[in-house]
Amino acid sequence: MKLPQGFAQRMKELMGPEAEELLAQYQGEGERRQALRVNPLKIAPEEFVRQAPFALEPVPWAPEGFYYGPEDRPGLHPWHDAGVYYIQEPSAMAAGRLADAQPGERILDLCAAPGGKSTQIAGQTQGKGLLVCNEIHPKRAQILSQNIERMGIANAVATCESPENLARKLPGFFDKVVVDAPCSGEGMFRKSLAARQDWSLDNIRLCARRQDDILDQAVQTLRPGGLLIYSTCTFAPEEDEGTVERLAARHGFALEEARYCPLFEGGRPQWSQSGEPALAKTARLWPHRLKGEGHFIALLRKPGQGQRADLGGPAFAPPPPEWLDFAAAYLPGWEAEGRLLAFGDRLYRAPGDCPPLAGLRVLRPGLELGQLKKNRLEPAHALALALPPESAVQSIELEAEDPRTSAYLLGEQIAAPAGQKGWALVKAGGFALGWCKISGGAANNRLPKGLRR
Repeated sequence: MKLPQGFAQRMKELMGPEAEELLAQYQGEGERRQALRVNPLKIAPEEFVRQAPFALEPVPWAPEGFYYGPEDRPGLHPWHDAGVYYIQEPSAMAAGRLADAQPGERILDLCAAPGGKSTQIAGQTQGKGLLVCNEIHPKRAQILSQNIERMGIANAVATCESPENLARKLPGFFDKVVVDAPCSGEGMFRKSLAARQDWSLDNIRLCARRQDDILDQAVQTLRPGGLLIYSTCTFAPEEDEGTVERLAARHGFALEEARYCPLFEGGRPQWSQSGEPALAKTARLWPHRLKGEGHFIALLRKPGQGQRADLGGPAFAPPPPEWLDFAAAYLPGWEAEGRLLAFGDRLYRAPGDCPPLAGLRVLRPGLELGQLKKNRLEPAHALALALPPESAVQSIELEAEDPRTSAYLLGEQIAAPAGQKGWALVKAGGFALGWCKISGGAANNRLPKGLRR
């Protein structure tokens, strides 16, 4: 692997003899490991291990994370389509774990695409509380929204906003803010040619300035006494210890311990301007010390104590009869009223504590329930993936290996059980893949075209 000119010498100057161990990772001695993270909204990790057809090895710093074997292809398994797990670089699971999200908290993931940390945090909240997942770049925001849908998350609002506008609209609103900041990506050199090609000292300085700007907005959205989780996938001190040092100086934040796993090393105060000893509380994940890529994480506590800001909420809509009829016929016992939002002909259920949404670019204001059509409701794919599978009156139960499962994921019609008609969930190994509509003994496929294989 060809490393950027100047990178190796810089690391030798910073690390001394230890740099040879790091650099060896890029000369064929390192082993890149792939991992997945189980979705606790769908299945407990221990039960997944019992059922999964993969060669699994636990990720030491993420109880729901597992390395999989080089011959495994979990992205092609139907359970991936069902949101049973999320494929994620193992080191990247650490920041989401450190968020330690609790049911009922309000959390902002400010730079959230493609959704790894957001979906991890959502699992921790157990569907209770509010998660705002934001991404400023529209195409990446669409991917984020799709992953929120696939993982069956009902308590998330997905936005495509600038940090400045979120700070204006939602001051002091959140208990915790996660900033996985855009960075120079040195920790991704083993997997990203683009990161190697784009590397330069000028880019590092640019990233550091951008991080300062993003964090200055992030702290405004955090309540007094709230927690900021800052992370990067770079080794550069200017973007790691330096960014944390500058943030603490500007806003008076206090560092808290981030090294919860013995494989994590502390930050290096000697790489900062001040040499502040508390910077050793930050965590560095080195690819020559663990089975993962490079990562840096800091926990910072906002000064003061205070309540979350009460900003009111959106204007909720009364339940339309089309939705009430659908819920009564196909989801008996499922709460059909409360916190409903109408966006055009689309109906959503907003999370608890949903803030006012006016003036924000919102991609997903909660759980999409369906599309209102003339005298009927077409149920949303998001609803199929968020429902407890046993909630639906009708379902077609398939095994993951069943040829009909593959046919359904290709968008084809499949045979329906005798005596059924109307809407039904299609399941693979007990996990919902999407809707079909049964008529004349055939299950007409309603998997969105963009999700078909």
